Amino acid sequence: MNAVIEAAHLSKRFGELTAVDDLSFSVPPGECFGILGPNGAGKTSTIRMVYGFSPPSAGTLRVFGLDVTGDHRAVKARIGVCPQENNLDPDLTALDNLVVFARYFDISGAEALRRSRELLRFMSLDQREASRIVALSGGMVRRLVMARALLNRPELLILDEPTTGLDPQSRHQVWERLDELRAGGLTILLTTHYMEEASRLCDRLIILDAGRILVEGKPADLVRRNVGRHVIEVADPSDQLVGFLREQGLAYERFGHRLIASVEDGSDLYRTINDRYCSGGCTIRMATLEDVFLRLTGRELRE
Repeated sequence: MNAVIEAAHLSKRFGELTAVDDLSFSVPPGECFGILGPNGAGKTSTIRMVYGFSPPSAGTLRVFGLDVTGDHRAVKARIGVCPQENNLDPDLTALDNLVVFARYFDISGAEALRRSRELLRFMSLDQREASRIVALSGGMVRRLVMARALLNRPELLILDEPTTGLDPQSRHQVWERLDELRAGGLTILLTTHYMEEASRLCDRLIILDAGRILVEGKPADLVRRNVGRHVIEVADPSDQLVGFLREQGLAYERFGHRLIASVEDGSDLYRTINDRYCSGGCTIRMATLEDVFLRLTGRELRE
């Protein structure tokens, strides 16, 4: 089956800055594919090339088998985009924002109204169809932007950090709707800073840094390959503990007043550390995608 997105040696330059550097990946139909990375890694630059907002500087990029540069109108007709910005019209109601936007896809007035109300119900916004944008909460606005992206019944939904700034209840509501869309076979391209979101939604993902791919794979596989099953965290680690870990040949990171050791099976090791070397706090937990992300991209703050 042909890939929905196929990028080969893709690059994007802004003057002297290379935002995307020799990127290659493909997304088959029905998959939720994630692009992760710290600020400035090239995530948004990549997806803007996918939906035709920004032309590639080099390489090839095909969506539905079409060249995004030469066939951008045909590509845009088949995709839905939920950008980072809440760029709704504040002078219109929730319903009118959808109905007016539907006209860009040459959807008739009656059909636009029907689809708009259907999507408002799907996003649990049907009770707010007459509300202006300023009267909606942040979670409602994000769900409305997503509803707008679905008006043309896209074959590919592109989500650029769809739940940033939302409270946990609103975030989980968005996740539930995306789960329903995935179950219906919709292909999704997602960027996010939330590792829990990526782990839950993505079938596969890539982690970028400085415009290049560091790793690619299924979330659970990436955790096992790059970290292990368990993580042991120790507060105020002693030099004796560090020496013990070195003797055992175990991977660890020490920063400030905390040490993190990654192991495949940590139950026995945890008991040993807790009994002999733990004067402060000592905990064991399952390794997560966030551990992978921090190990590969570092812990320094990115502005």
